[in-house]
Amino acid sequence: MKVCLAGEGAMGTNHMKVIQGIDGIEVVSVAGGIEADTAEFANKFGIPHFSLDLEECLDRPGVEAVVLTSPNQIHARHTEMALNAGKHVLVEIPMGLSLEESRRVAELESETGLVCMVCHTLRYSPPHVEMRRLVRSGDLDLHHLVWQTYFFRRVNTNMFGKPRTWTDDLLWHHVCHMVDYMYWLFDDPDMEVWGQKGPKHPELGIPMDLSIGLRTAKDCLITGAFSFNNHGAISSSCRFIGEQESYRIEKGSLFDHEDSETKLAGNSLELQDREFFAAIEEGRPPLSSCAECLPVMNLLDRLERSILGAEG
Repeated sequence: MKVCLAGEGAMGTNHMKVIQGIDGIEVVSVAGGIEADTAEFANKFGIPHFSLDLEECLDRPGVEAVVLTSPNQIHARHTEMALNAGKHVLVEIPMGLSLEESRRVAELESETGLVCMVCHTLRYSPPHVEMRRLVRSGDLDLHHLVWQTYFFRRVNTNMFGKPRTWTDDLLWHHVCHMVDYMYWLFDDPDMEVWGQKGPKHPELGIPMDLSIGLRTAKDCLITGAFSFNNHGAISSSCRFIGEQESYRIEKGSLFDHEDSETKLAGNSLELQDREFFAAIEEGRPPLSSCAECLPVMNLLDRLERSILGAEG
């Protein structure tokens, strides 16, 4: 299968490293935002064509699908462009930066009948999948989940420290990971939600800290802390406080309360990307289709309105 990739940054690099190990998948074109970086990316990965024009890349002979790792602000527009061009789409989260954008994308997915999959990577992460198994089987009754995601991002750089041409968003990007997982874990689109934000950065113009709360229909509390102000490396962890046991997921591993690790095999990004190509080949919806994930965007919209309401 011939594939186009959009985005020459950190996530484009991560996807390329995975795709190169999947038999039968060939990236034949890369669409970028900065010409020198895009040329370097194409040369590094042996991609025969590059352009700053996504339409040109989608029109390359034989291209059936596109992996979109472009800036958050143009995810919805690029997804619509690709679907209208008859291409299957794997889009990094978020599928849109508003509920309206997300609805539009999900509607077009339905109209075209193409595979349009969102990179809700935690649905493919072995530790997160195992915790869902424990909860859904009734082996673990949860009282409280505590989620923490920390960055140091007071300047516009990506995870590799390279300058960015766009500004990240804590709510619609990083909180989206948490909210999607909680929705998938509990199958509860009507969770209570509330949130507050810290001051905006004087140059970036975005809130650098968020405090997020949710409550499920079964009265499980979910507490989230998100910061772009935390000194240190990028980190994300989740603590599952249950009746029978307490677990935590940290640095990609699952531990119980005695720090005993459950050994689990599999790379979440590889499992996710393989699901995309398998869904195309098998003619079925993927696990994290736009339609499946639309309730998540509704929860984020409600969170945003709660945060704005808390400002007065």
